Amino acid sequence: MKKNVAILMGGFSSEKEISLKSGEVIYQNINRTKYNPYKIIVKKDNWIYVNDDNQEFDVNLEDFSIISNNTKIKFEVAFIIIHGSPGENGLIQSYFELKNVPYTGCNSYTSALTFNKRDCLSILEKHDIPTANSFHINKNEKFEIDHIIQKVGLPCFVKANRSGSSFGVFKVYNENELKESINKALEYDNEVLVESFLDGVEVSVGVMNYKNKIKVFGITELITENDFFDYDAKYNGNSKEITPANISEKQKKIVSDLSIKIYEKLGMKGFSRSEFILINDTAYFLEINSIPGMTNESIFPKQALISGVSITQLCDEIIYQATI
Repeated sequence: MKKNVAILMGGFSSEKEISLKSGEVIYQNINRTKYNPYKIIVKKDNWIYVNDDNQEFDVNLEDFSIISNNTKIKFEVAFIIIHGSPGENGLIQSYFELKNVPYTGCNSYTSALTFNKRDCLSILEKHDIPTANSFHINKNEKFEIDHIIQKVGLPCFVKANRSGSSFGVFKVYNENELKESINKALEYDNEVLVESFLDGVEVSVGVMNYKNKIKVFGITELITENDFFDYDAKYNGNSKEITPANISEKQKKIVSDLSIKIYEKLGMKGFSRSEFILINDTAYFLEINSIPGMTNESIFPKQALISGVSITQLCDEIIYQATI
């Protein structure tokens, strides 16, 4: 019998629109011989089921069900494809854990950890993962610009600590810009990370536990026409994404081994994408995405396709892992 799979998309962060696109791709490619897919839009006030005629129906959050054509449908699996909050910060995972509903991807703890750049870096540094020098600031906390520059240098990056798709990220070249950029980043989150600029080759590595083996699906080199790989570069075509990356075999092995190590040490599940800056033969870890984009423009599905794995096969595997 086919399982009723709720594809959860949307959310209430700045990444909502990207999530809706990712969710649509999943919905179009899911294996309908095995699953009955349902599009569920997650909002702050309520969750809505949207059918193929764009009719909307409220989701009953008491038992995670809907009424469609006078029939009650209970969802058996939640396919989470929400970027940002509440999909990547552990909130929605906590709900499904309370309701005892199988869901895709990482558990609530790992999701929250990987979404928090500062905490994630702190854990990985203990496992000898190279990272940039960084300085952490809380909202309403006094800070000295001189101390920050002394620690990270210029230019540097100012990042909202819990944000994705480069929202709340600024490249800073001088002392005058630094305070302004920190205040802008604090509009996205109440914690800010200031990191040293690493002048090297940026790569993105797709990793997933696929058929009982943690596998690197591809290494993509990111070359942007913009100042850095920001939202515009990621989603509006102002970049080149070269897969496989134009790096040496030694560098490929270094970054592949590190990506798998990070996946294991963080207790990841499902698909993920790790970002690095390569300087000579050192790979500096930037961040990891526990629910990477799955739009037609996204990196991970392109890497999988080059590896001979379709989006339908990815969905099959991730749903299988959620239900075992």
